[in-house]
This record gives sequence, structure tokens and C-alpha cells, in this order.
Amino acid sequence: MKNLYTLLFLALIAWACKSGPENPADSVYINGIIYTVDEANPKVEAVAVKDGLILAVGTSEEIQAYVGESTEVIDLLGKTMTPGLIESHAHLMGIGYNKLEIDLMYVKTYDELIQKVAEAAAKAKPGDWITGRGWHQDKWLQMPDKTVKGFQTHDALSEVTPNNPVYLAHASGHASFVNKKAMELAGITPLKSEKPTQEVEGGEILRDDLGNPTGVLVERASTLVSKLIPEETPERAEEALTLALKELAEKGITSFHDAGSGQDVIDLVQKFKNEGKLTARMYIMLTGRQPELLDAWYKKGPMIDSIDHFVTVRSIKLNCDGALGPWGAWLLEDYADKPGHRGHETLPMSVVTEVSERAIPLGFQVCAHAIGDRANQEILDRFEAALAKNPEVKDHRFRIEHAQHLHPDDIPRFGQLGVIAAMQAIHLSSDRPWAIDRLGEKRIIDGAYVWQTLMQTGAVVTNGTDAPVEPVDPIPSFYASVSRKTLQGLPEGGYEAEQKMTREQALKSYTLDGAYAEFEEDFKGSIEVGKAADFTVYDKDIMEIPENEILNAKVEMTVVGGKVVFKR
Repeated sequence: MKNLYTLLFLALIAWACKSGPENPADSVYINGIIYTVDEANPKVEAVAVKDGLILAVGTSEEIQAYVGESTEVIDLLGKTMTPGLIESHAHLMGIGYNKLEIDLMYVKTYDELIQKVAEAAAKAKPGDWITGRGWHQDKWLQMPDKTVKGFQTHDALSEVTPNNPVYLAHASGHASFVNKKAMELAGITPLKSEKPTQEVEGGEILRDDLGNPTGVLVERASTLVSKLIPEETPERAEEALTLALKELAEKGITSFHDAGSGQDVIDLVQKFKNEGKLTARMYIMLTGRQPELLDAWYKKGPMIDSIDHFVTVRSIKLNCDGALGPWGAWLLEDYADKPGHRGHETLPMSVVTEVSERAIPLGFQVCAHAIGDRANQEILDRFEAALAKNPEVKDHRFRIEHAQHLHPDDIPRFGQLGVIAAMQAIHLSSDRPWAIDRLGEKRIIDGAYVWQTLMQTGAVVTNGTDAPVEPVDPIPSFYASVSRKTLQGLPEGGYEAEQKMTREQALKSYTLDGAYAEFEEDFKGSIEVGKAADFTVYDKDIMEIPENEILNAKVEMTVVGGKVVFKR
């Protein structure tokens, strides 16, 4: 009988071992270098995931306790994992359409631009529109012989496209370059013609000394041509969104702040979610360019996805000035390289007041684009006044998108007012070499790209790329954050090195701070128990490798809600 009890006891032990843990994980990630962005537990080796959430964190040995019969075990083999990266300011459909049009982001000369357009024209039917985006004259190795006000002219472009209207958006999105055919369709004529084109409020048609249009349209003047381009078809929109989501997954982006869209994009993203095709979490800002859209949303209020956390609409994007490249940023003093010119107010400041005052009691966040110091100052003034009228609202999280160039007196106001600086470090790498010509040394040092100074005021600084202005890849922007160098590694020591972020600050700006900027810091942005299982895995330890090796790092895996959406 004793032997029988012994056998039964051993069988019970065997059954208990076979049954596995009481709460087995769906998947575990072991043997990694995992940066959690959790101050209380900053670095671990392994993570367990269940139902799309983080079940446990710890050593690989500790996490083995959550491995059951059906648990997927993913050996990171020493690779580096961080919380899923959050792109805090970019343009979702722009990323996709950029892949369907002529990509001019990497052209190095005007001649190269002309060649790309000529190749597209050779394949196009007469009358078809040729569109593209990404050119930036200040990034070319050399300018053409003929220029007007710092820009190329349309002569060579029109010569290779006699039968097709052409619209090429500037990398910044704040200017465009069009050919003769497009100008004819838009009625853009020389000043000495019988019916000269009227100037556009908040924009400029660049002309030569004789009054002839050069083909460059700045700010709102671009709409004279862009409104003539045939509307996109639903099929093409779906293709663009599919391409954009693929790009986000490949670049390790698990959440995305879409900086200004209409109802059509919201509906399309919702459709993708319902069909199970949405592979990144979306935080969509309503475009302030459609007053009727805002009125409709004021009536129904924010749409906060508190169940799946995949599609939220609770913010409004206002475009308040232009960009530095085309001399469109709104400044307090003249441009150093364009005396008498201070840029453009592209939206009446009364609209900022109106929208802010309506948004606060309804629970909407306001995100205002401002690059120049005057635009930033004017918006801070209006935010402050609106907040004073609604003192009961303590957690507004209003944002200034870009906050690129600030008057020193306005820098502390970000922290004092609780205004988030939604910045893009990559703009420092791309723009700083020529931005000093626009602003001069004093304004650059005192108030341009002042990440560290802003953080010292208590302000939250988020990170991103403004894609398709820049490629959406976060690694170059992370590199720019910690080095303040161009992507060629210049200058030695970096521009205004005292403003560099530490690697910990840079990672936080791309994760937990991004989550805070969309009211989601309790759900994502760090690797903690109970939070979303959103992870980015790299082939190199971006927190430890030499600075000059960061740009060589690649994303190995992207995980959203516990599901692998990309694996190299």
C-alpha cells in the first residue's frame, strides 16, 4: 500500500509539472538587453506577454516561470529591446502617397530633379498630372545658374513637360514648384498681362524682376494649383495607407500621431482597424483647415479608444506659420538673409483664440504648428488667455508642433503653462547648416532647437520626423538628438552641444513622452506590468554603442499589442 501511495504522489507531481504555470504567457522574450523607460526598473532581460499586455518583466530565469505548453518563446539572442517607438508628429497619408509619386527627398541638384520629372513625363499620357514631393533647394549640392529670391525657375521644368501639368511639393510642405502648363491652368500670369493673377493672402507667387512667375509658390499660393489636381480615388487612398503602415512597421513605430487629417482619413483608418489591417496605433489630429469638420466634432466630442487603444481623435491641428526653408516661418525680426521679410502668418491668430476657447471645455487638445519665434509667442499668448478663462481644466496638454525657433523670454512659458514642445530632432541635422543664414548666430544660439533648455523649464519634449518632410525612420532622429550633428557626422562635437539630449532623454522623448502627449502614458510608452506589449527590437544596443555607429543600427522586430508586425 505504501508503494501505491508513493506512485500516486509521483504521478501527482508529474501532472503538476506537466500542467505548467497557473497563468501562462502567450509569448515571452528572453535573453535581451531591454531598456524599459521605467525609472524604478530601467533594465531587464526578459518580458512575458498575455492578451496583448505585459504580464511580467525580469530576468530570463524569472520569466521562464510563465512558459506553458502553448507559450511562444522568442530568444532575443542579446539584441536590444525598447518600448515601441512613438512618432509624435508626421503625416500618415503623406508617407504613403510619397511612395506613389515622384520621391524628390534625396535629389542633390536641380538637374537631377528635372531628370526624374522627365522620366515620369515619358510614361504619362498628355494632360495627366505629374506630382511629387521632397525637394529642398538648401540641401542641393549646387543651385542652377538662374535663380530668383533663392529659388530655381520653371524654364527647364516646363521644357521637359510641355503636355503635362506638374506640381512638386517642397519638403517642408510650405511651398511648391510648378510648370508653365500648371500655371496656365491656374491662371497664374505675368503682372503685365491683361489679367494679372491676384496675390494670395498668407502666400506668395514668386516673380522675377519683369513680373513673370518663376513657378515657385509659397504657403497658401500653392493652393492655386493644388486645388486643380484630381481628387484621389478610394482605391489609391487604401494603397497609400497600406504602404504607410508597412513603412511604420519596418521602422519600429508602434504608435503614430497624424498631424492633421480630415474625416476621410479617419474613416479609412477606422476601416483598416475593423478589417484587422491596422498595424500601428493612431492618434489623429483634426485638421484646422476645415472649419466645418471642427464644428461637427465639437458637437459629438472626442473619440477616445479606451478599449483597443488603436484609433483616437481628441486633438485639433492648427497651421499658424510657414517653414524656415522658403522664408515662411513667422519671425519677430527680419530674416538675416532676406531684409524686410518676416515670414507669414498662415492662420489668423483670432482662430487660435476661438479654437482654443472652444476646445478646452469639450476635452479637445489643441496642437498648433509654429516654427518662427513670433508664431510661437503669439500662440503661447492665446493658449495662456484661453487657459485663464478655463481655470478648472488642469490637464489640457496643449502642444506647439515644431517649436523650432523661440524668443528666449518665451522658453520658460512652455513649462509654466504645461505646453508640450512636439519637436523633431532630425530637423536640426537637416536644417541647422543653412538655418544660421536665415536667423543669424545670436538667434540660433539663444532659441533654436533648444531641447535641453525647454526640458529644464519642466516642459515635455517629444520627438519625431514630420514625415514625409523627412524620412520617418526614428534612428536618424535619435542620432540627431544625442549628437546634434548632420547625418554626415558634422561638425565635430555637434551644433550648440549644450542642448544635446542624453540617450535616456532621447529614448523617453520617443516613447513615454510621446505617450504622455496623447494622454496614454498609463497604457504605453514604457515596459511595465499591465501596459501594452508594444516593443521595438534593434540589432545594436543604441544606448551603449559609440555615437558614430548609431546610424548603422537597424530595426529587427516590431511588436504591437503582443503581435509581431515586422521581422527582418
